[in-house]
Amino acid sequence: MEKVIHGARHVMGKRNGALQLNVMLYHGSEESRGEPLSLEWYRKAFPKLTKLTRLLKDVDLVDGRLVNINDGSVIVNGRAEHKMVAFKSLARVFVGSPLVQQTLWSNVVAWAGGRGCDPFVCFSKPREREALVVKSMSVVGSILNITAQQRQTVRVKICPQVTQHRIWTGTLEEILNGLKCELEVVDYQCPSKGTRIGQQIVSSCLKFLADTSISYDDDSASWMRLSTAKITDSSGLQKWEDLLEMFNDLIDCLKNDRELLLYVTKLEVMKEGLSQIKDVLVDKSIGFKEVRHQESLVQKKLSKTLGHSSQCLFTLLLYYLYGHVRDIEVDLSGGLYSISDKSLCLCMGRIVTSDEETMIWSGVKQLDRALGLFKFVWETAGMEGVLQLQGHIWCVGAESRTLTYRGNTFFVHGIHV
Repeated sequence: MEKVIHGARHVMGKRNGALQLNVMLYHGSEESRGEPLSLEWYRKAFPKLTKLTRLLKDVDLVDGRLVNINDGSVIVNGRAEHKMVAFKSLARVFVGSPLVQQTLWSNVVAWAGGRGCDPFVCFSKPREREALVVKSMSVVGSILNITAQQRQTVRVKICPQVTQHRIWTGTLEEILNGLKCELEVVDYQCPSKGTRIGQQIVSSCLKFLADTSISYDDDSASWMRLSTAKITDSSGLQKWEDLLEMFNDLIDCLKNDRELLLYVTKLEVMKEGLSQIKDVLVDKSIGFKEVRHQESLVQKKLSKTLGHSSQCLFTLLLYYLYGHVRDIEVDLSGGLYSISDKSLCLCMGRIVTSDEETMIWSGVKQLDRALGLFKFVWETAGMEGVLQLQGHIWCVGAESRTLTYRGNTFFVHGIHV
């Protein structure tokens, strides 16, 4: 169970709010018009960046949640969240500064020269330094320049894998168990009728899923259960429609709670799949063969109806690949760059608050997960050419170095003035 730390839920003071506003204005207007910032601006802004770095030491924004990297606890603190947004936004501007860009270019040239590849310029354009939330296959396909036909190939190939019964129910349970944990903390901090009702509905949803499970182990006698007589009236049996109705009630109950937004959003996403299978039976009393038939029916219906752009399909893929359901976020979207006639390199970046090993490796693993997802889709689509992966991590005052993780290269860059 994740530890959740609740703190102040008020917004930042005027001074920090002004900093965030100024950062957004510089990042969103001057850079978008291609107007370079002066060296004097960077010198004046750098103390603000270092101050935020100190205040947020050991904390990072991981897939939409503020996390203490040392112990994995989730921090619920509105003021800290706003400071993190300000820090990341200001750091993105510094990544575009001439000094940081020159260091980046030198590191990439050295890497390319050692591999006989063409050097390339990455993160030089404002759009390449924007944050990216990967929440559907369409996002992945757009970045990889996958054609409509190739997207259909990806969907056809992954659907039978990610719609297996254990993946489908495992994804739902992952969402509900995470929500259960969050509700317990919220109810402890600020008890309300809504959270108590929400807890009851979540428990009912989990019980529903537990009742649908059937053991296939040799030591279990569940597979020996005899079939009942042919069913002529299924009105009294459980259907997936029952869970769909509970999801609707749960969303109505929690939709106004900002701290539960990530989970409520996922409930909405999974409703797409539930609505397609609402008439399918899930009652174990119908016998083993019938249960297997109903599970197969669920898989076939989901495979047929979930389109390439479906966020439900994407959530199932995340659980299939990584065992969790949170959308993947990267601080700098980067892009796809040509490094030879038959090779491309996908670059993405993260910004962290310290260069301590725990923080750096956390950033490496986050980037590896994002890059790995794109590589999976690339290979599934049968794209021509070799796709290499490259991650970049920026930290104030860090020394440049190169790391290797799972065969991929990750650069650590310092932000200086």
